[in-house]
Amino acid sequence: MSDLNVMTPEESAATKAAVMDQVPGPEIQGQSPLHHAELESLAKQGPKTGGVHLRELKLLGHLTLRCNPANGDQLAAVERVLGVALPLQPLTSTENGGYSIRWMSPDEWLILVPGLETFEIEAKFRDEMPGHYSLVNSSGGSTVLELSGDNVLEVLKKSTPVDLHPKEFPVGKVVSTLFAKSTATIRRSGEQRYELVIRRSFSDYIWLWLQDASREFGLVIDA
Repeated sequence: MSDLNVMTPEESAATKAAVMDQVPGPEIQGQSPLHHAELESLAKQGPKTGGVHLRELKLLGHLTLRCNPANGDQLAAVERVLGVALPLQPLTSTENGGYSIRWMSPDEWLILVPGLETFEIEAKFRDEMPGHYSLVNSSGGSTVLELSGDNVLEVLKKSTPVDLHPKEFPVGKVVSTLFAKSTATIRRSGEQRYELVIRRSFSDYIWLWLQDASREFGLVIDA
């Protein structure tokens, strides 16, 4: 590699060869962890008003990045790839259009991207990132539930011990915590909107939990 850190075509091809496209072709229908719940049908047939709205942000790309937050070249590379900077303050997040980055630990971030762009983003990271780093595609192991509405806080308070007061949990904050008898990474994405990154193996349990926890307020499924 040259002094300008510009890859030769051979080096670029080698990095791309190390990345496998995990998304099937258009002939195969992708199914989210809650595919069996038929949320789209429930959205059409169910109630249109209620205190809590639920939507699955399905089939997103989930990439776990570990790198050195003190390495300016790596930080710049991330911004080139995603168009948004890594959040360096604990428990914060950044976003740009369909891309969002959650701070997970001092040297670890969860990056969510549109599912069909995951392979392209991985390849760009392999080409752009200098030095030692780790990028793991865990897309198949998680999904994201978006909760919103006038009574969303009441439902969350039933589910997690986290202090959700607006002064303690402003828009953009991220925590990984206990949720019901499982775990979730909770991000406040709007004034009355939260995103839960949950594990595939617990998605059905959390879906059932949320139905029960929101019963008194009325649950609306959004497609």
